[in-house]
Amino acid sequence: MEDDAPVIYGLEFQARALTPQTAETDAIRFLVGTQSLKYDNQIHIIDFDDENNIINKNVLLHQVGEIWHISASPADKGVLATCYSKTSDSKVMTCAAVWRMPKELESGSHESPDDSSSNAQTLELLCHLDNTAHGNMAGVAWEPMGDGKRLISLADNHLLLWDLQESSSKAVLSNSVALEGKGQLKFTSGRWSPHHNCTQVATANDTAIRGWDIRTMTQIYCIENAHGQLVRDLDFNPNKQYYLASCGDDCKVKFWDTRNVSEPVKTLEEHSHWVWNVRYNHSHDQLVLTGSSDSRVILSNMVSISSEPFGHLVDDDELSDQEDHQEDKGKSAENLHQNETSARIPPPPRRE
Repeated sequence: MEDDAPVIYGLEFQARALTPQTAETDAIRFLVGTQSLKYDNQIHIIDFDDENNIINKNVLLHQVGEIWHISASPADKGVLATCYSKTSDSKVMTCAAVWRMPKELESGSHESPDDSSSNAQTLELLCHLDNTAHGNMAGVAWEPMGDGKRLISLADNHLLLWDLQESSSKAVLSNSVALEGKGQLKFTSGRWSPHHNCTQVATANDTAIRGWDIRTMTQIYCIENAHGQLVRDLDFNPNKQYYLASCGDDCKVKFWDTRNVSEPVKTLEEHSHWVWNVRYNHSHDQLVLTGSSDSRVILSNMVSISSEPFGHLVDDDELSDQEDHQEDKGKSAENLHQNETSARIPPPPRRE
């Protein structure tokens, strides 16, 4: 990381919504949604060429409002969903819709970073996720291993399961459940588990984390007071079916085994302000990335709770050195603990 020159991509407007295009297997591609009250908002399609260390991009217009959340279909690289705010009857509502990008952009033909976005194309609306009876949308998640026809949305205190029909031009609400009880009952985040035949979803509201079986829409576990303050984000370990990561406004990142939620398996306290996002690396689940409003992105190497707890990312020399010390169990445990490091990625320099 230290040997490569940093690659910086600038946006015309503010942005807080980013997602990888998981259906694209031949390129490293991200979608970024902007937030502007005065101008048409945009979705930037960003390709990173890791061989040449350059970025290529294209821009799509998202004219219906500020983008608060964005997610890409796992099956169709041309389809995405956004949660956006709009004003209706002097009230601000957060809605959700499914879109298709122009066909020519799906193949990865992009402009250079210096080209103007004045000729940006417009997204094609496929369908709305009607939240009229349920409240403001907080997020949308696709079925991880599916065909791109099922997704969930979070609307205030409702968890909604949708089926996309007629080439995704129609969204049918197939099931739902509502939070009941005292306290803050609005969902802040949700994550669909890639395990258990994609029958489980985890949600966060206030300081609690809940697991749901979407076949019956019943709660299967609850972690009360998972964080000292608001829970911001969740992510499932892609290789260990019961492991879940969470982060929140208490500046902490926690790892849970959902079979025993009495206490976290591990806790990280590397950030100094709210932790907004946590994500596992899909190929090497010991690598966990977190982003915070302390202006830092931290990559942590969580070897001891990964699917390969003895570490397959070390090189041959390091591996042989570790093997030389296997006789001393105490030293082995100490080495394992020392392997759990964090790399801080500093923010880009400010522009004058």
